[in-house]
Amino acid sequence: MQTVSSLGAVRPAVADGRVIAVGASTGGTEALKSLLVPLPVNLPPIVIVQHMPAMFTESFARRLDGLCALQVKEAQHGDVLMPGCAYLAPGHSHLRLARLGGRLSCALSQDEPVNRHRPSVEVLFRSVADLVGGRALGIMLTGMGKDGGTGMRAMRDAGAYNFAQDEASATVFGMPKEAIALGGVDEVLPLSRIPERLLARLALVRPN
Repeated sequence: MQTVSSLGAVRPAVADGRVIAVGASTGGTEALKSLLVPLPVNLPPIVIVQHMPAMFTESFARRLDGLCALQVKEAQHGDVLMPGCAYLAPGHSHLRLARLGGRLSCALSQDEPVNRHRPSVEVLFRSVADLVGGRALGIMLTGMGKDGGTGMRAMRDAGAYNFAQDEASATVFGMPKEAIALGGVDEVLPLSRIPERLLARLALVRPN
């Protein structure tokens, strides 16, 4: 298996249809910063659910945008997914993937909470499983509860490759623990190693 000595050593080519999906809750704001800041700009689009009140998601996205090579924005309904961009679910709406003119896009809804959350990681991950399948990579970061566990298993069953933050580096191990217990995770890693392994996986695996 290929190893990576530094993040700059990997420059994965962007391929149509690949998506990185991320879920986080308690402790996730700092974890997301640690995940996204080291990443280069030439990546597939990233879609993110972080449990957070609606009044904070736009400013959090702007903060990350100022720190990252990637463009980070609060997702809007109908946004077409673009390489080098990360889309954060607004705190008032579920974020799903949809098809818009043959291209992947963001779809927002104010449907009932799932696992007591809106936005819900479960909703996002299930849509990624349905629309992206084996071209997806999933990441479960720190968080309380079980949101997203069955969705991550659905992603893996559809062919996605998934990472989870380990207990030692997580503020709360609930969401990663659930995803691991359900068989939805391929690698369990310290947070500091996830960017490196994500880039290695993107370099190794090409979509069909």
